[in-house]
Amino acid sequence: MIKNASAFAGASTARDLMGTPVTARTSGQLPFRWSQLLRLCKPRVVSLIVFTAVIGMFLAVPGLPPAGPLLFGSLGIALVAAAAAAVNCLIEREIDAKMARTRARPLPTGSTTPLQTLLLASVLGGAGLLCLYFEANPLTMWLTLATFLGYAVIYTVVLKPLTPQNIVIGGLSGAMPPVLGWAAVTGAVSSNALLLLLIIFAWTPPHFWALALYRKHEYAKAGIPMLPVTHGDRFTRLHVLLYTIILAAVTLMPFASGMSGYFYLVSVLALDGVFLYFAISLYTHFSTGLAARTFRYSILYLACLFAALLLDHYLL
Repeated sequence: MIKNASAFAGASTARDLMGTPVTARTSGQLPFRWSQLLRLCKPRVVSLIVFTAVIGMFLAVPGLPPAGPLLFGSLGIALVAAAAAAVNCLIEREIDAKMARTRARPLPTGSTTPLQTLLLASVLGGAGLLCLYFEANPLTMWLTLATFLGYAVIYTVVLKPLTPQNIVIGGLSGAMPPVLGWAAVTGAVSSNALLLLLIIFAWTPPHFWALALYRKHEYAKAGIPMLPVTHGDRFTRLHVLLYTIILAAVTLMPFASGMSGYFYLVSVLALDGVFLYFAISLYTHFSTGLAARTFRYSILYLACLFAALLLDHYLL
């Protein structure tokens, strides 16, 4: 919340369209407000989304993707992803206030308001969809809109509070970015694009369940039925291992299908080996610290895997 006496003044206090007291313009508070709006967009999450989407763009064509769809497709996907993140923060603001990991977000602390968040999401989402429609192609716009609805509505509103399989079912929307990138430069979706989707879809459960294992008590306090809360640690650890094995098998499919070559194969075998080591260790010698390290590695794993796909694409 803005720590300024004018923020607590009566209804006569002048405010701008974003709800910021006009007096804040002279007290250095406006930059802080914009930084809080940026935090609502979850820049680190959006950067990973855009990264995988851009890899999809490069893998979709034999040479370099055309500059227009590459630039504006990336921009449109980033804007819509940021809008989805803001909507997620808006819907989950009461849950975020109960969890140590999220209680410092702008909405729980009062440094931004629900109206500001809604306006931000509307502007970013609308601009992103228009950018995709006119500068990429209508297919990418519709797929991106479906992805937005899948994450911001179906996952956040319906699945997350109702079922411990929320991140399995809802993982489809999170797996879409490389498909969106592929569609942006080709105007179509191929079987290779769906392979990229399948990789992220299989990666999502061990990634999020590792997080849930060391944040179990926070999820329980917030009333979210994550798998460790509803079925216990050992059951969840087993499923992290099983899904990591599935992931390892899925990540070999680009090589088996001829989409990638030996550079990718060697890289993914090494990456999978480390992930399997973490998953087995988590199952046999559990600790919250190990769960946290597994979660952090899973992020590095996905980034390195897609980087290996990109490098291999131009080595062939």
